[in-house]
Amino acid sequence: MRKPTALELSRRRLLMGTAASVALGSMSSPSPAQPAQSAVPGSSEVPCMSKVSFTVNGAPHELEVDTRTTLLDALREHLQLTGSKKGCDQGQCGACTVIVNGRRMTSCLTLAVMHEGDSITTIEGLGAPDRLHPMQAAFVKHDGYQCGYCTPGQICSAVAVLDELKAGIPSHVTVDLIATPQLTSVEFRERMSGNICRCGAYSNILDAITEVAGRQA
Repeated sequence: MRKPTALELSRRRLLMGTAASVALGSMSSPSPAQPAQSAVPGSSEVPCMSKVSFTVNGAPHELEVDTRTTLLDALREHLQLTGSKKGCDQGQCGACTVIVNGRRMTSCLTLAVMHEGDSITTIEGLGAPDRLHPMQAAFVKHDGYQCGYCTPGQICSAVAVLDELKAGIPSHVTVDLIATPQLTSVEFRERMSGNICRCGAYSNILDAITEVAGRQA
């Protein structure tokens, strides 16, 4: 058998020394000056907490949350406003849509701490059973829901869509970017395309939005 050369022995010692250093480093505890920023269930790591103040449905709130807490989880878990639903948790279904400073937003994709001083409206803030928002009433009238899971996001998005049109904000299907967008089914469908209804109540949703838009025109 060939004896290893001095170079090979040196390389082996280097690799063994590196592996030992990595192993020891992974076993050491974090420095008190640099606390761990993530918390894994069952671990002793401490999350990084922060305070945030915002207004939700007209009422001021101050929360202390993990900096990784989404706005959706802050609303549902901290304020018990469970109308906004967690569907895909990836911003693809629109079930968690809320209105922030007058603009619609998928609340699962934004952190709560990013909304210091903001004004947030959830489905609970639009109306109540005894005083429905016009859009809520139209959804009921036109049967714009079936299972209802996506409905809070659909309604919040629809309300914001009409405000976008009123403000002259164009969409991908707006022909004249200078003129005020028209209240057409093509515009409504494009602007609502981010809100998915697994039950397929799209035509009824469109009827509800069209009715409210006609009243506001």
